[in-house]
Amino acid sequence: MNGERGLLAAAKSAEERSEEAGVAAAAPAPDPEVEAKPKRRKFTAAYRLRILEEAERCQSPGEIGRLLRREGLYSSHLANWRKARREGSLAALSPKKRGAKPKARNPLEPKVRQLEAKVARLEAELEKAHTILDVQEKVAGLLGFSLERGKDS
Repeated sequence: MNGERGLLAAAKSAEERSEEAGVAAAAPAPDPEVEAKPKRRKFTAAYRLRILEEAERCQSPGEIGRLLRREGLYSSHLANWRKARREGSLAALSPKKRGAKPKARNPLEPKVRQLEAKVARLEAELEKAHTILDVQEKVAGLLGFSLERGKDS
């Protein structure tokens, strides 16, 4: 029974201390709104090299894990950065632009498009001219005209 009173007293005093701390440190609550699209983290080449050097200096078990937790990184970051460093040092560690690569623009492309449009228009006109000539030839045949000699036939 005496032990229970001690536990109850300890619980009450802890509760009172937490209430006092809550009043004294009444910090504003963090904003609950979440960003619509989170920003992707970008690591500079210097930062990556620094982390790799720190990871290499880690000797005891769990040190690398503490380093990763402290920096908010994953072990895959270290693996990828080590591979990049092996392939080409600082240049390989610099961030690469994501997404589709822009195609090299041909300086003659606008002129080519313009000429292709002109060729298409002229081919359509030529087709019309051939159709007109065919119709004239058929009409002349029906009326008994010879187009080579004129109207005299």
